[in-house]
Amino acid sequence: MSRAIVGANWGDEGKGKITDALAAESDIVIRFQGGSNAGHTIVNDYGKFALHMLPSGVFYQHVTNVIGSGVALNIPYLLNELAALKEQGVPAPKLLVSDRAQVVMPYHILFDEYEEQRLGKASFGSTKSGIAPTYSDKYAKIGFQVSELFDDEHLKEKIASVCAQKNVLLEHLYHKPLLDPEELLETCRQYREMIRPYVAHTTDFLQKAVADGKRILLEGQLGALKDTDHGIYPMVTSSSTLAGFGSVGAGIPPYEIKDVITVVKAYSSAVGAGPFVSELFGEEAEQLRRHGGDGGEYGATTGRPRRVGWFDAVATRYGCRMQGATEVVLTVIDALGYLDEIGICTGYELDGETIDYFPNTQDCYRARPVIKTMPGWKCNIRGIKTYEELPQQTRDYIEEIEKLIGCPITMISNGPGRNDIIRR
Repeated sequence: MSRAIVGANWGDEGKGKITDALAAESDIVIRFQGGSNAGHTIVNDYGKFALHMLPSGVFYQHVTNVIGSGVALNIPYLLNELAALKEQGVPAPKLLVSDRAQVVMPYHILFDEYEEQRLGKASFGSTKSGIAPTYSDKYAKIGFQVSELFDDEHLKEKIASVCAQKNVLLEHLYHKPLLDPEELLETCRQYREMIRPYVAHTTDFLQKAVADGKRILLEGQLGALKDTDHGIYPMVTSSSTLAGFGSVGAGIPPYEIKDVITVVKAYSSAVGAGPFVSELFGEEAEQLRRHGGDGGEYGATTGRPRRVGWFDAVATRYGCRMQGATEVVLTVIDALGYLDEIGICTGYELDGETIDYFPNTQDCYRARPVIKTMPGWKCNIRGIKTYEELPQQTRDYIEEIEKLIGCPITMISNGPGRNDIIRR
């Protein structure tokens, strides 16, 4: 059976921890989209980790970890992450990398930086990881699949063609140093040797795994509101963050994904620009930021302070529907224990009307939150193992969220550790 773990919102919902926990029950964990532009924070017996390229099943020896064809693969970054695991005492994981994955080239990262500089105040808040240029080249059919690294003659021809195009932009648009085809060829040769031990026909491997009844877990990056088609375009990522894309980015039949576990935060947070209707500001926001997450709401990749706000039921209901959620995991509920009252955004006010659907991006900018307040529980709930032990106010809050989003909450995360999970 195949399951997908995906996010309902802007990302940073706590998917890494949930994947790490559920990987214990899995044979294969697959990253199916995105790149090194977002991190999954995991706390376990080995320590605290922020994974960016590696799937979150790397802490289990029985798990085969797969980087699928839908991923933007930063090869040096991947090797550095593997080395960091070893340094912290983690046994070498089983890892397969799709020969069809797109390679993040050094110039992709440069173009990402140059374009953000050029746009100035109109920039997209990119992590400058080269993700948008990599996917742009993929769809323009001038990107490099992993398999292409292993054919020198082909590489020489393609690099010459790519450099001719890129150098026009570098010279006339960005006024930056030009690409050297020989230098780029040597980089590709180095990448080839770095990635060689892991390259596989992962689609064939996964088709056999499906036929053998293996337990497969698909791990998404970011959340539904950052999806290229259905998110807050253009302030989105450059790949599909939806479980529906999981079959494509991994290479398994769509009907094999039987369970879509959608991760939802007990409040809202976001990194980067774009509309955020329930956002808080000033001291109220700073307090939530300090209490949130494990060590505060700061990006696992960038270290940037995350924008925070009340739980947005409108956005979350939409995100769950777009993901096709069969069950929901509610995370970081323990962070709210300091509050006397907790807000929930139950609707949007738009042009004098109250709406309960998630509108397009331009309308989102004009929308204002309709807030319902609920009493806080004013205590630390970490360490509680059963739902019945939670304070009544906590259960009321969880059940109100469940009612508003229209999907069963089957797990509640009440701390950063692997075992800080209440199963209902």
